[in-house]
Amino acid sequence: MATNERCLFCRIACGEITAKIVFEDDIVVAFNDINPQAPTHVLVVPRTHISTLDDLDEEEANVVGMTIVRASQIARNLQLNSEGYRLVVNHGEAAGQTVFHIHVHLLGGRNFGWPPG
Repeated sequence: MATNERCLFCRIACGEITAKIVFEDDIVVAFNDINPQAPTHVLVVPRTHISTLDDLDEEEANVVGMTIVRASQIARNLQLNSEGYRLVVNHGEAAGQTVFHIHVHLLGGRNFGWPPG
């Protein structure tokens, strides 16, 4: 499992930095966002360091797929699935990516407009 010792999310995933963990297994770690944009705002982060979607290759597709699966499982565990929830992946600074480690924002507990942003 590739990590980057300077990456904030890698450091959280390995326990070097504390976070309010919602779920973890050998594939992902999920924790509450420190700047929530909804009543529920969980970051679901693969333990494998992949900086951006542009850095993703076919060998890592399973990691990202399982990250989405885990996000949906967490949404069910938090009972967000009955009212609905949103999954967001930002790519690049202009899209709002501030930590360059692929991650999924799981947002719920309020109504969301369209288009976002």
